[in-house]
Amino acid sequence: MNNEASLERVVSSLIYRSCLLLDEKKFEDYLALCADNFHYTITTYSPEIRAEMVWMDEDKASLKKILDVLSRHNSDHSPLSRHATVYTIDYDESKKEASVVTGLQIFKTSLDGGETHLFAVAKCYDTVSINDDKGAELLNRNVRLDTRMLSLGSHIPF
Repeated sequence: MNNEASLERVVSSLIYRSCLLLDEKKFEDYLALCADNFHYTITTYSPEIRAEMVWMDEDKASLKKILDVLSRHNSDHSPLSRHATVYTIDYDESKKEASVVTGLQIFKTSLDGGETHLFAVAKCYDTVSINDDKGAELLNRNVRLDTRMLSLGSHIPF
């Protein structure tokens, strides 16, 4: 990357675009933002059992299979709206990777549009590959949930 401002713009744009594409359920376009060796996890900590929990652990191919059959699931079709705020971007020049921490709030609006409520709060810990040929790609995303009581029927990744 030429300079720090350019790097921040490219990385932030990738993060924000990933949220918009998931909001719009454009899953193929979302996956196009991900490197071939992309890895996706949803994790949280449970104080009740005093242990880390892994709710989802997928590579790009298995995540694609999940997204491909989503329409066949008995799920809540209320739209989700992801509101992301990129907190930090730490670039490792030797690896050509950026470590990104993003605050994420997810709102759910009832199908009739009558009510919106906060669905989940999380932080995303992303690793982004930066190269001159492909631009920025997601290598790794760990959605670290603060919210652990989610309503039934939501199968869409955060």
